[in-house]
Amino acid sequence: MIGVGKIKQYSNVLDRPISKGKQEVSLSAFAFLFSELVQYNQTQVDNIGELERRLEDAGYAVGARVLELLCHREKGNRRETRLLGILSFIHSTVWKVLFGKVADSLEKGTEHEDEYMISEKELLVNRFISIPKDMGAFNCGAFVAGIVRGVLYNAGFPAVVTAHFVPVDGQQRPRTTILIKFAEEVLQREARLG
Repeated sequence: MIGVGKIKQYSNVLDRPISKGKQEVSLSAFAFLFSELVQYNQTQVDNIGELERRLEDAGYAVGARVLELLCHREKGNRRETRLLGILSFIHSTVWKVLFGKVADSLEKGTEHEDEYMISEKELLVNRFISIPKDMGAFNCGAFVAGIVRGVLYNAGFPAVVTAHFVPVDGQQRPRTTILIKFAEEVLQREARLG
């Protein structure tokens, strides 16, 4: 060091403060890595349902870690305890960290009280994937559904989370909707909290 000042030396990597670091990953690097994840899992399964389940499981692990990281960095180790709070946290904070923007919409289901939907016009994981005709309705959004399920479950909001394509008039590509169906215990707890 030449006249720069003192820099504190840490003897152990665990003693270093957690910095936010660079928050962007090269889009081409992500697309390549995700493509490899899909291709590897495709060789390990026999049908589309199994492939989507494996992608969802991989996303679940990511979601659990994202929740821990964001609760530590953004919220001072506090977690959401209310249903709308955790949905808003996923729709805005989690989505912005993962995809660089807030999700297009967050809606409550009209037919069922326990259903919510996060919609995205062009979900990043579906952008660079071309699906062969023999794979039919395969949706890479299952990975993102797994991330959402991982965040929800580890925050104490068990739910079934699935990804669906929804056709949009006048557009070639369908919109991806992440459907969240909460467990009955979550709704009962929310009713008690009033």
